[in-house]
Amino acid sequence: MTTSADDRRLGPRLVLDSELPDADSATREGVLVVGLLSSDDTNDPAPTLVTVPGVLTEAEAAGIRDALADVGANGSFGQTARVVAPPSLSVASVFGVGLGGVSAVTRDDDGNLDAEGIELVRQAAGIAGRDLNGVTTAVTTLSSLDLSAAAEGFFLGAYRFEDFRSARSRAKDGPVESVTLLVESVDDDARATVDHATHVATAVAVARDFVNTPPNVLSPAEFAGRAAELAERSGVQVEVLDDAALRDGGYGGIVGVGQGSSRPPRLVRLSYSGGPVDPSGTDIPSVALVGKGITFDTGGISIKPAANMENMTSDMGGAAAVIAATVLAARLQLGVNVTATVPMAENMPSDTAQRPGDVLTQYGGTTVEVLNTDAEGRLILADAIVRACEDEPDYLIDTATLTGAQLVALGQRTPGVMGTEPFRDRVAAVSQRIGENAWPMPLPSELRKDLSSRVADLANVTNARWGGMLVAAIFLREFVAEGVQWAHIDVAGPAFNTGGPWGYTPKGGTGVPVRTIIAVIEDIAANG
Repeated sequence: MTTSADDRRLGPRLVLDSELPDADSATREGVLVVGLLSSDDTNDPAPTLVTVPGVLTEAEAAGIRDALADVGANGSFGQTARVVAPPSLSVASVFGVGLGGVSAVTRDDDGNLDAEGIELVRQAAGIAGRDLNGVTTAVTTLSSLDLSAAAEGFFLGAYRFEDFRSARSRAKDGPVESVTLLVESVDDDARATVDHATHVATAVAVARDFVNTPPNVLSPAEFAGRAAELAERSGVQVEVLDDAALRDGGYGGIVGVGQGSSRPPRLVRLSYSGGPVDPSGTDIPSVALVGKGITFDTGGISIKPAANMENMTSDMGGAAAVIAATVLAARLQLGVNVTATVPMAENMPSDTAQRPGDVLTQYGGTTVEVLNTDAEGRLILADAIVRACEDEPDYLIDTATLTGAQLVALGQRTPGVMGTEPFRDRVAAVSQRIGENAWPMPLPSELRKDLSSRVADLANVTNARWGGMLVAAIFLREFVAEGVQWAHIDVAGPAFNTGGPWGYTPKGGTGVPVRTIIAVIEDIAANG
């Protein structure tokens, strides 16, 4: 599953083993990555090593612990240190990464970590994956805490996007090429876990690639073409509507937003069939996905301030996530029918652009007065939601970098989830379990009146300053068919990291909320 270059490595090769290479038969090279737990003993502040039984002797473990402590390692979360490995080991060095206190990775009665502990492992592995540049091979014991989290973290932490750098500005040292995940037993369950983690992390990396591709390259037509190619390689059915088909089909929102650009809009439809019935003979669930695909957003006639406008290259993050998740569902052969309806447009000012005061007729017939052309995402999503609901799905998830109000309310790392309350809460719970940490938000009934229009069925914005994230979701709710369980995920901040890298999250495209979407689909496949 690749995007810009089929031969580009999206992450390291992940392999399983139960022991370190034999020091007598291997050149001393590579890095052993160990987790470190901080000590509560003031008389002995040296950290505790996380290891796999039989991998290190007591003397080797003690030597590594003391060496790391000597350079200041204490196991606090995120702290790293690297020391020369004991001569008895086949690796050249040991890289310690802090996990925090022992209580953070305490197992329950079934031997499992809680969601917070699993995320700590994923973050620690991501830190190691980011830091180990110029390393060919790494071996880690973090996998003994949670195999899937360690695999995902290393893969995502080692992600790098340099497609548009010339040789003179590319990093001298490439990311780690291969990571061996140490476990007590290499069995079919372990192999399946790593295979699943690799598929998920690859899908996240694909979404990151889409978001990081500059808008002069990723026009709506180019985006649609790349999405179609990606989907077809996985056996996913594809339909692409061009601007003429959109006009003829009555997609007034997509056409209206896209008409200001010389690069016309597209609508991509992806369909994956998990089968008509499950083994019990009943119909399997169907999930519709919708993602906002504004390949660049100037705001249109209601133009944005120039400062930081370059970040609007990320305004198709929802579309990227939906495309990647749909292809991932096919790769995992999930027992769910999945459709993706993905509107793509460029929001530009010109003499052909829509104006504040224009009235659009959305797909399905609802009319909308455009009070602000910079509230364009909801216009293209409305068309797509109505089209998606024509397939009569059981569940609908839409996701978008929709409102600056999401950032004001929840910050840069926490998606907001709104929608049909039982399903909203289910999506939020799954997201928190897998570490993307979406938060459920209400849709207060009194806000609906703020979308009243003087001349049309709806206005696309309210003049009030408050609750912008909620009002946008209330607008979208008007287009969701009755009886469909619906969740809207606003990722305006989380889809694009404008700060420094952290954990397994790079600067730029993050791939949020791919992991939430696929985990929800898997939950639906398992539980209906």
